Amino acid sequence: MDTEEVRMKAMVVGEGGELRLAEVPEPGLRPGEVMVDVHATALNRADLAQRAGHYPPPPGESEILGLEMAGVVASVPEGVRGVQVGDRVCALLPGGGYAERVAVPAGMLMAVPDGWSFAKAAALPEAAFTAFLNLFLEADLRSGERVLIHGGASGVGTAAIRQAVLAGAHVITTAGSSAKVEACRRLGAELAIDYRKEDFAEAVREHTGGAGVDVILDMVGEAYFPRNLDLLQVGGRMVFIASLSGRRASFDIRELMAKRAMLKGSTLRARPLAEKLRIRRAFEERFGQALIEGRLDPVVDRVVPLAHVDEALAQMRDNRNIGKIVLAVRDDAESAS
Repeated sequence: MDTEEVRMKAMVVGEGGELRLAEVPEPGLRPGEVMVDVHATALNRADLAQRAGHYPPPPGESEILGLEMAGVVASVPEGVRGVQVGDRVCALLPGGGYAERVAVPAGMLMAVPDGWSFAKAAALPEAAFTAFLNLFLEADLRSGERVLIHGGASGVGTAAIRQAVLAGAHVITTAGSSAKVEACRRLGAELAIDYRKEDFAEAVREHTGGAGVDVILDMVGEAYFPRNLDLLQVGGRMVFIASLSGRRASFDIRELMAKRAMLKGSTLRARPLAEKLRIRRAFEERFGQALIEGRLDPVVDRVVPLAHVDEALAQMRDNRNIGKIVLAVRDDAESAS
């Protein structure tokens, strides 16, 4: 006898990019996955790109938006170890967070720290892993080095500032308003530059006595490229995680050679599961204790009901947030354990 299809509510993208709440089939479990009841998810700029049809999910992954979530384990198949029904967890996702339930590889689950709400936990995975991957695994940021973090008041930017400060680096950042600049300073940036009021490159040169920086984390792309390259010290590393101002740039190869500089592009979503598992383990090894001690809390700008996702996405698109915007999928999203 056929079993009845289990359905759930999810925010789906319709023709023309409009979002609507609909009933869809509950995801099936692949080997090693568990089912999680989603209580909160968080917005990422990738959601805007996917909604516009420019950033499809990796093959075989959910078409539903949402790259992270926090919730409660609902079912654990036989043979899956290390997790139990009822565990409060959060996780990075390849998609599927804007829904009542999501299937997650057990190895990607992280325990929600005691005292955290689901909303706070949902703001952690994507920004924290992106910052960690690109600052430490890609750029090899070390204690005592100078790092320039663009978009310092964004979700990734706020996470990157906190991680770099904990690692003993000297942090310089850019942001787009006086309120955002002040937020970056509170997080530990030694210099925060309002790029709308002053040239960031001149401000960095003045601050460093002309020495420049060792590492640059860039999400702006074309408009900043010449100044970024000029600011890199010999042996400097620049990692690109987005290209918000444009994707094309030209440069003098001899300058790159003379500086022995490294330019690297990086994405997270499309990486194989094995790589994501290594990133999660490395992050927890380095910063797990800091999470427990409250030294690496994610910055949450606001918590918005799932039904108001359009307004929330517009706020993110217009850069009106400091830190992460979180979507409450269930009513208890802001309650703590």
